[in-house]
Amino acid sequence: MSLTLRGKVLTPITPDEVRYLSDGVVHIDDLGRIASVVPADTWPGSVDQDHRPGVLMPGFVDAHVHWAQTRIVGAATGPLLDWLARSTFPEEGRFAHEEHARAVARMFLANLAAAGTTTCLAYGPVFPRATEILLEEALRSGQRLVTGPVLMDDDCPAELHLPAELALPALEGLADRWHGVDDRLFLAAIPRFALSCTREMMAGAGALARARGLHVSTHLAENVDEIRVAEARFGQDYLAIYEDAGLVHANASFAHCVHLSGAAWDRFAAADAVVAHCPDSNYFLGSGGMPLAEVEARGVRVALGTDVAGGRSFRVPRTISAGFDNALARGAPVGLRRWLWWATRGGALALGRSEAGLLVPGLDADVVCLDVPPWAEGVDEVLGWALLDGDAPRARATWTRGRQVWHRPASTGYPWQSE
Repeated sequence: MSLTLRGKVLTPITPDEVRYLSDGVVHIDDLGRIASVVPADTWPGSVDQDHRPGVLMPGFVDAHVHWAQTRIVGAATGPLLDWLARSTFPEEGRFAHEEHARAVARMFLANLAAAGTTTCLAYGPVFPRATEILLEEALRSGQRLVTGPVLMDDDCPAELHLPAELALPALEGLADRWHGVDDRLFLAAIPRFALSCTREMMAGAGALARARGLHVSTHLAENVDEIRVAEARFGQDYLAIYEDAGLVHANASFAHCVHLSGAAWDRFAAADAVVAHCPDSNYFLGSGGMPLAEVEARGVRVALGTDVAGGRSFRVPRTISAGFDNALARGAPVGLRRWLWWATRGGALALGRSEAGLLVPGLDADVVCLDVPPWAEGVDEVLGWALLDGDAPRARATWTRGRQVWHRPASTGYPWQSE
């Protein structure tokens, strides 16, 4: 069934250009694709849903989030390696139990929808069955995601150790059953990071990803202690560990990259790999600030990650706020149009999802409606309220491929709003 939505309309067109309608209509066809986006005074018929003065935007893309960490948001147990040992690994061990996995999968997907996120790259726990449960729940709910179990076969708790001869065939089996289902659900090869993987595991993951067309993702150069241990263990710089395993290429994204050298960034750029910038997590775990200006100068593709639970919110605008402040403090501010691109179309392209990320005819209708004050009229005002207002309520509504996956009661909006 087709659907028409009315409100302010804001979509990126390029990294530095947006289209803004102060009063527009988004028409979604019965296949869940955008049929037209027009000024309201040119729309010939009635509308199904009037969301004024809210703004309709492309749904957000979270390029790095850990769904198995949904229940440990705010666990302030130290820098990266301490936090993994004290908070993350104990929680991820619970996903051996299907009941726990299903309950958290539903909570995770609900949190994404309420945050206005319509596409994500979700790291799972090591257990393949838990990943299948998440995929089952996403198929039911109508949401779009790329996911996979993290791969760990070295220097990790015994209950999370899964050797390559078991983990890689299990990942391939998941790909057989789920990769490309409904053109919404996709598998990724995810070695957690070099500290928890043997060379054999990383090389096997790289080969499997190439053979099956899977996205690759891992962590890179997040924390100085992590870097020191990884480089001592493998006897080479951190990026080279992944290069030797065949993991650094245009269909790969790397979270954090806080402490890469200039030479490593040059190689990263030459490979056309993607950095998943996770500024809130970088602050919360005390990892440092990524040199975004250096990354931009090299033409590296950027996407944004909440990195829950290293990050403290599922809301991509909270990540934008942290990144905006980080760039400003480093003397290289980045305009909101570019942040919007990274959070929507840029993120979708980074994950290989060219069907999403813009409100333009022919693309899937992945849409979020955010509340902005009625006095926010110009594009810069709307951008500021939508992306930087720390007191903003959850999304008013979220649609994935035209299917509404979240609706917030009006009474839970801004204090000045009424039913």
